[in-house]
Amino acid sequence: MALNLTASANPRQLLDVGSKLGEGAFWDAERQVVWFVDIKQQRLWHYDPATGSNAMARAPGQIGWALPADNGLLLCGLQDGLYTFDPARQSFEKLTDVPGEPAHNRLNDACTDPWGRVWFGSMDDREAEASGRFYVFDRGEIRAAGPSGIAITNGPAVNAQGDRIYFTDTTAQKIMVADLSPAGVGEARVFADTGALFPDAYPDGPVVDSEDHVWTALYLGSRVARFSPDGELVAQIEFAARDITKLCLGGPELRTGFVTTATKNLEPAQLAQFPHAGSLIGFDAPVAGFAQTRVRLG
Repeated sequence: MALNLTASANPRQLLDVGSKLGEGAFWDAERQVVWFVDIKQQRLWHYDPATGSNAMARAPGQIGWALPADNGLLLCGLQDGLYTFDPARQSFEKLTDVPGEPAHNRLNDACTDPWGRVWFGSMDDREAEASGRFYVFDRGEIRAAGPSGIAITNGPAVNAQGDRIYFTDTTAQKIMVADLSPAGVGEARVFADTGALFPDAYPDGPVVDSEDHVWTALYLGSRVARFSPDGELVAQIEFAARDITKLCLGGPELRTGFVTTATKNLEPAQLAQFPHAGSLIGFDAPVAGFAQTRVRLG
């Protein structure tokens, strides 16, 4: 039976920002802040857990993620392509389109691997057509890589060794895994059928910890779940928010969980039932994460 770690995890509201669709939590080890976005309100946030200070920048479109790059900028995935964000100037600049992406698609979630490549997914903004797929951004070049034909992509997530990558098909309630190397990615296979464990919830943004276990957010599930490297559910943590969208592990010891949430499908009575909906939530993780590699832009 999976351990329920809610009491020991001490879930707490860190920042009430009223996100409609919070996403993209990412720990910036150099700046010691967590970056996250509100896709629907086109906002890029950062939060400093040491001081509680935070700030928001308005993106020029729906923004799915922001990852620190090796030149002080952030690489961001917006609806119409990849942008850079300059924190000093608070400005976005279009870098490139994603070739072949339908106009009704947008970018949703992303991660880096140990070589500084960015793995990211696209999806139908209407959450209906299976027009989404996964890509890799490799020093300026974008190519399709990984599963395709997905309505709502989430992840990817790469382990510390860089030999495994996890892709989430949210609608199908499945997390997939593939072998990874500097040369590319292998064929994806089912890692966990979350629908069999949480039939009323949907796997959302994942992350891998330092023990090679996979954590996933659960949309409609009010929780995150932790899976062993062989796909066994081993732990879960519950929150006072229904729609959990993404998590990362950060803080000075990399043992603080940062969780994004959503409110876009909640009625007023449900908002009262879930007081931390739309917030950035924190929890004490039972194991550390690992420092993520910065994006190599060129």
